[in-house]
Amino acid sequence: MPRREFLALGAAAVSVTQTARLAFARDGVDMYGLIGKMTAVAGRRDELAAILLAGVGEMPGCLSYIVATDPADANAIWITEAWDSKASHDASLSLPQVRDAIAKGKPLIAGFSDGAVTTPVGGHGLVAGKV
Repeated sequence: MPRREFLALGAAAVSVTQTARLAFARDGVDMYGLIGKMTAVAGRRDELAAILLAGVGEMPGCLSYIVATDPADANAIWITEAWDSKASHDASLSLPQVRDAIAKGKPLIAGFSDGAVTTPVGGHGLVAGKV
């Protein structure tokens, strides 16, 4: 590919990314994301996943909350979250259903690892109108 075409393609990609970021920003507040790995007590992964998924539909500001099992580790769960803001995430920790999930799930958790805070900029499944 000629250098000019490559540079033009790169500039277009940056423009699309910035446009998406602006479309998903709300009042100048960036979205807030978390990706983490949780290890369940041996043999209790599915039970822990079910607890984490109960009641997640009613968390104001939550754009996406995904619990996935790890095919390489029979006890591991990956959790991926996207929020309209860090404030919404922090507020969710005082919701009754979240506090209940924490209380029920805590005895089933053997440990945490590989956590990361992210700043989502858009993607399939995140609807600008929800932000």
